[in-house]
Amino acid sequence: MSQPSDRFWKLPAALAAGLVVGGLLGWLAGGHVATGVALVAFAEIVLLLTRIRHVTRHIMPANPTISPLQHDRFMTRSRRIASSLRDLRSAAGSLPDAVVLLDNDQHVRWFNHAAEDLLGLRRPQDRGTALHERMGTTELAGWLHDGAHEPLNDVIAPGHPNRHINVTLLPFGRRQRLLLARDISHLTRLEQIRRDFVANVSHELRTPLTVIHGYLELIDPEDVPELAPVLGEMRAQSKRMGQIVEDLLTLSRLETQDHVTDERVPMTPLLATIRKEAEALSQGRHHIAIESIAEADLLGSPKDLHSALSNLVSNAVRYTPTGGSITIRWKRTPAGATYSVSDTGFGIPATHLARLTERFYRVSSSRSRDSGGTGLGLSIVKHVLNLHQARLEIESEPGQGSTFSCCFGHERLLKPGMQDDV
Repeated sequence: MSQPSDRFWKLPAALAAGLVVGGLLGWLAGGHVATGVALVAFAEIVLLLTRIRHVTRHIMPANPTISPLQHDRFMTRSRRIASSLRDLRSAAGSLPDAVVLLDNDQHVRWFNHAAEDLLGLRRPQDRGTALHERMGTTELAGWLHDGAHEPLNDVIAPGHPNRHINVTLLPFGRRQRLLLARDISHLTRLEQIRRDFVANVSHELRTPLTVIHGYLELIDPEDVPELAPVLGEMRAQSKRMGQIVEDLLTLSRLETQDHVTDERVPMTPLLATIRKEAEALSQGRHHIAIESIAEADLLGSPKDLHSALSNLVSNAVRYTPTGGSITIRWKRTPAGATYSVSDTGFGIPATHLARLTERFYRVSSSRSRDSGGTGLGLSIVKHVLNLHQARLEIESEPGQGSTFSCCFGHERLLKPGMQDDV
């Protein structure tokens, strides 16, 4: 049988393993490594002190063979662990991120000072309370009540209405949870500054570009044949710059909207219009077909939906070689209905798919310049779909073409020619 002193040497190994686990949890939470390490170390030391108390109370009195030297060593190690516990507790309490330790039923067991500021928790009355009930009617409460399966991004801090936070809930220990909340108010302010800058610059550029394009249109290339190629290129580039400005203004407007005015959007005439626009852009270089079997209209903004759905078709025309085919589909699905655009173009490598909706992101810069795209079309599509509670799905394989799908829920569908939901 091992002696208490032999068992004691296992404690540092347990603490080291706990620190590794804490670091991994912090890394998975998006960079909260220090937070994870501190909290796991805190839990490990509490466990160690419990074991020490057990040894002190039950083993030592029953074992008169323990020498005073062993007793002194034991107590010295206990004091060192207690000191480390105080240091780690102080460090966790001073972290800038809110940290809340919850049991399996989301009752609060411990929280640091940042949680008091960002989440509005108070000591000691909030210890033992259910966190989702304590958060009242906030977005954070609903997220916790629904299971908190995915991180919650950019929400108002319950304890500080002027701040915004990102929140993550991680499994911790045995049947426990660790809630981490990070203040992102400075990032929110920077994003607003960027949006204002883009909107203001776009407005300022619109007028001079319109003037330049107007003067270029007045010049007849036949009057100056030697400058005809230059004038053609100048007209094309001024038109492209004007389109970039218009797309930036559209994107700025969509980013500041939180809802759309719902109107009936008849899909049959909309699909016919989109096909005509695609044929005009293609100029006979592609085969364009429509498969409409959904027998449903959409509820939303006619202007924004037209912009988003036609963007997908114009992209397909630009990036599909001559002789290729483009198919526009509007069909029912178990979740609602899907508008999709399939092409036989170049295809997109999987490494690029996640970033396609970023502003100005290019899979191939030279190909984009040749096609005349602005690099903003898919960003506009994503924002329009978000306003309609829909999502964009992309499937592509190099050399096999691509399919871009807009997935709408049942709540956005209407029977053709009627005013009630499907």
